[in-house]
Amino acid sequence: MSTDEMSKAVDAYVTELFELEDGALEGARARSREAGLPAIEVSPAQGAFLGILARAAGARRVLEIGTLGGYSSIFLARSLASGGRVTTLERDPEHASVARTNLEAAGLADCAEVLEGPALETLARLRAEAADPFDLVFIDADKADYPDYLAAVLPLSRSGTLIVADNVVRKGAVADPADADPRVVGARRFLEAVARNPRLRGTVVQTVGRKGHDGMAVAVVLGAEREER
Repeated sequence: MSTDEMSKAVDAYVTELFELEDGALEGARARSREAGLPAIEVSPAQGAFLGILARAAGARRVLEIGTLGGYSSIFLARSLASGGRVTTLERDPEHASVARTNLEAAGLADCAEVLEGPALETLARLRAEAADPFDLVFIDADKADYPDYLAAVLPLSRSGTLIVADNVVRKGAVADPADADPRVVGARRFLEAVARNPRLRGTVVQTVGRKGHDGMAVAVVLGAEREER
């Protein structure tokens, strides 16, 4: 068995063992495929990881950048503290429509809202409205814009906010300074911005499985100065 086959087998084993995907999540994936959405949503194991982070943080306000069909939104919304809400941003109106259908089918329409439009414009509006800070931010959209998303969400964060960004390893390409793919460059600039920012402490967790070799960046917002390591 190849390494790729083995990682996919482990992914399937974990998904079945922990019962990570139910009818609502399976239905969300099926409706997304029927609508022609690309199969690039998080895996069940990754979605469960996001949910665990939200629960551990006691998150009541969650921001997601990049809704797609709402698959990850379901994991996040199910993990909210009482009275919580997920605000998820999607540029494509068709994707947003599918996501709303999936969230409603999962019984989560009352605690998750899909805002349409370019994310940076929506984030600027949220800042102008002086929206309450978010407890967890999940970034899973255009990789080239990751550095701009980070700059835009920091004013919407507080000390203790978790910032998670998907697809930052790019099959290892992020470690190759000669790779000029805009997605790789965006991921690298995002990680460098996290590393340089005194308000952030972060790391990268590499992932394997049905989505191949990639990884998530996880950072926590600190106070004005970086704490001692």
